[in-house]
Amino acid sequence: MKIVVTGGLGFIGSHTVVELQNEGFEVVAIDNLSNSSESVLDGIEKITGKKPIFEKMDLRDKVAVQSFFKRHSDLKGVIHFAASKAVGESVENPLLYYENNINALVYLLQELKNLPSANFIFSSSCTVYGQAEKMPITEDASIQPAMSPYGNTKQIGEEIITDVAKVTNINSILLRYFNPIGAHPSAEIGELPIGIPQNLVPFITQTAIGLREKLSVYGNDYPTPDGTAIRDYIHVVDLAKAHVVALQRLLNKQNLDKVEIFNLGTGTGSSVLEVINTFEKVSGQKLNYQIVGRREGDIIEAYANTDKANAVLGWKAQSSLEDSLESAWKWEQKIRNK
Repeated sequence: MKIVVTGGLGFIGSHTVVELQNEGFEVVAIDNLSNSSESVLDGIEKITGKKPIFEKMDLRDKVAVQSFFKRHSDLKGVIHFAASKAVGESVENPLLYYENNINALVYLLQELKNLPSANFIFSSSCTVYGQAEKMPITEDASIQPAMSPYGNTKQIGEEIITDVAKVTNINSILLRYFNPIGAHPSAEIGELPIGIPQNLVPFITQTAIGLREKLSVYGNDYPTPDGTAIRDYIHVVDLAKAHVVALQRLLNKQNLDKVEIFNLGTGTGSSVLEVINTFEKVSGQKLNYQIVGRREGDIIEAYANTDKANAVLGWKAQSSLEDSLESAWKWEQKIRNK
């Protein structure tokens, strides 16, 4: 069965390609390499023994997308990761985010609806909840006004998919995930941000290895136990496995609705300082960090209620925060040859 993974050489995409290949799927990975590297293909091959088909392509190129679907009309599903994903950057450059995250989605759906097997997994985000009123967050939580253009593109993306599903043969699962971290236990693939990392854990590991002088903690005056923001950090391999389970649900026609929604997280919230302290414990490294002002677009806390994914998908996160940070540190050391 041929499955297309957009953003397939990115952080979550590459780990999902590995899990798909482990389950016997034929994978075509699309990536424009704006925040990834073609060398990721070698890591995937080392883990699975097979290199996925790779097409370098920018999904904002409508003609290229049309041509791709003509060549791969036998595909059975699309898992869509390709998107810009940094909250701070989206505040500074909203048009990039609207162009990249919305146009690409529209062009994909325009082609997918013409295929007999139109199964679509969408990489959504807990940012659609904004600052939720109650913790942990369930899938029924009201969608609050987005706190950033990035969050808004995920909300709009979900709305587009829901509208399209009403009038086409496309079946979709929207996976709203919390904060993916870590790396494959083999240390053959992991998070590889180009430039200054926008996410906490790669900034931690780059600081620990000496690539960054110090880590900035954005705000210690939040109404949380230690004053720093709280998030639900999920191991990327656990997350990748959930995509395979969701895809199999669609392929086996087990979905009860044209569009289904699941939260993916651990169900536990950890503050920024807790993550720093846990990293110091598992790595034996002291981190140089400083408290700075809050960052625009950041919320106070977000962690998942995962009961629905546990019960309906039969999926549950397996790795602890310690496991995730240990794998991220192992990956960082490997790519720096330390």
